[in-house]
Amino acid sequence: MTRRGEVLALVQAGGQGSRMDVLTRERAKPALPFGGVHRLIDFALSSLVHADLTDVWVSLEYQVTSIDDYLSGGRPWSLDRNRGGFRRIVPQTGTGPATESGFAHGNGDLLLRMSADIEAFGAPTLVVCSADHVFNMDLGPVVEDHVASGRVATVLTSEVTKKDASDNVVVLSRGDGTITGIESKPSRPSAGTVATEIFLYDTEALLGTLRDLRRELSGEQDDGDSGIGDFGEHLLPRLVETGRAAAVPLTGYWRDVGQPSLYLQSHRDLLAGRVDVFDHPGRPVISHWPDRPAARVRAAGECHDSLLSPGADVAGLVVGSVLGPGVVVEKGAEVHDSVVMEDCVIRAGSVVRTAVLDERCEVRAGARVGAEPSRRVAHDDDLVLAGRDSEVSGTVAAGARLEPGSAG
Repeated sequence: MTRRGEVLALVQAGGQGSRMDVLTRERAKPALPFGGVHRLIDFALSSLVHADLTDVWVSLEYQVTSIDDYLSGGRPWSLDRNRGGFRRIVPQTGTGPATESGFAHGNGDLLLRMSADIEAFGAPTLVVCSADHVFNMDLGPVVEDHVASGRVATVLTSEVTKKDASDNVVVLSRGDGTITGIESKPSRPSAGTVATEIFLYDTEALLGTLRDLRRELSGEQDDGDSGIGDFGEHLLPRLVETGRAAAVPLTGYWRDVGQPSLYLQSHRDLLAGRVDVFDHPGRPVISHWPDRPAARVRAAGECHDSLLSPGADVAGLVVGSVLGPGVVVEKGAEVHDSVVMEDCVIRAGSVVRTAVLDERCEVRAGARVGAEPSRRVAHDDDLVLAGRDSEVSGTVAAGARLEPGSAG
């Protein structure tokens, strides 16, 4: 088993998450709830902790304050300690060359900007995870195998449809796992095997490659951009050229939930029993739990195939939906095929269908929000998205987007 100081883990949680539209106007995407009481960042942090990795850094850039309180210095994951443990990384200026200062231009570029800190820490192995995927894999054996093999990179992969693969980085490999090629968000993917954005690197090889790429690419860029971009553009292809990069299949459920349709579809999967991430008592998904009383279903209330978080109070009808902490569904109100976040109120006589309502929204009495979709798989234009603190009344058509604080 690897020891403290030999492996450094990094969670990249700084992306703006623009594809999530109004849901990430006022929060970092990794702070989005999942399954009512969890946040997306929980999956990465929990998997790293269960792999006995005690040195875990979280890189934050966008809407930092929206996630700081939740992270609580790593305490919920028992990462708060006097030596090592949790470290919060935010952009800095004046720390070195322009290509290693300020905001990153992609998750590969971010590693370059952190290279001095990574090198100073001195761990020979670096584990990197994104924070917007739903998964729960035992990473311990993967770390041990990577260290023993002497690889420069190990890439965890998952199988998706070729249509979904076009939104990801496709990984081509031989039968023994050796990676032979990379396709970055191809319009016509050669395969459905995609990188899950969980990587293990030989630190020395990684840092050397990043600096080589900076020398080759930075002269073509402006504003301190190294040109490295995301990992699939230059970094991973260069490491693959060594012949010492391997693909390892991720076991169990995995989904990138960085688009509204995928976010809703993953909750549908959860209700349908296709998500196994909460089925491992030995490695639970650890969260910063809300202090709420038990959920309540009143005499007039009905719930079918749904999840209720602590503090939810249901006197109406809830079908195929996930209600966050403190959500109130009044008598005569209906919620179908939706994700309703913390402290929303659905007033009497209103109907919500195929929608994602952010925190503290109020759906006024008699309102009609969304419509039943005609397609089996969720599409972005089927969903109503309502930003935080919106007051919703009247009729809201499928596909509508309500900015945070909207009224009407």
